[in-house]
Amino acid sequence: MKQVTATGQNVEEAVESALAQLQTTKDRAEIDIIDEGKKGLFGIFGSRPAVVKVTLVIDPIEEAKNFLKNVSKQMGAPVEIEVKRQGKQVNFILTGEKIALLIGKRGQTLNSLQYLTQLVINRSSNQYLTVILDAEDYRNRRNETLIQLAHRLAQKAVKTGKDVALEPMPSYERKVIHTALSGNKRIKTFSDGTEPHRYIVIVPAK
Repeated sequence: MKQVTATGQNVEEAVESALAQLQTTKDRAEIDIIDEGKKGLFGIFGSRPAVVKVTLVIDPIEEAKNFLKNVSKQMGAPVEIEVKRQGKQVNFILTGEKIALLIGKRGQTLNSLQYLTQLVINRSSNQYLTVILDAEDYRNRRNETLIQLAHRLAQKAVKTGKDVALEPMPSYERKVIHTALSGNKRIKTFSDGTEPHRYIVIVPAK
């Protein structure tokens, strides 16, 4: 949260000074008048400047959206972004001609962008928000792949009697795996490692 305290001959002048320092406009700021100031005798003796505190009000979703637009443009794959919010989850749906560049191999680029966008959105949000980035319905297709992978590796763990570790995945993808295997009594699953490199281990039941 950015804020500045500024002075001026009157409140209006102090506010203008603060807004200029923050490079913003009145509609994006909260203004607190600390001292309205005082005109002294002949405008000189006993005068007191006006003092205001101006706080920049940042829309975290808008900031995250701008971040995504800038990054995708720098990657040579400009996008249009549709935002859907459900409670504390914010979905950014990306469309563009070169969207495959932003998805990357097995969604690794999309996951990295999602992780960075999550950091950006929570930098100025007063509550923790979860970010989901999607492009060309990739998430649904990925979920189907993950569920098939989960069952295949669970069979492998049971057959070999050995633990099977999956590649690192973001938390919501790990949740898909955990959920897909929750009813399988022959194995157990747990996450290991530290973010953003946490991964699932499938353990055959003893």
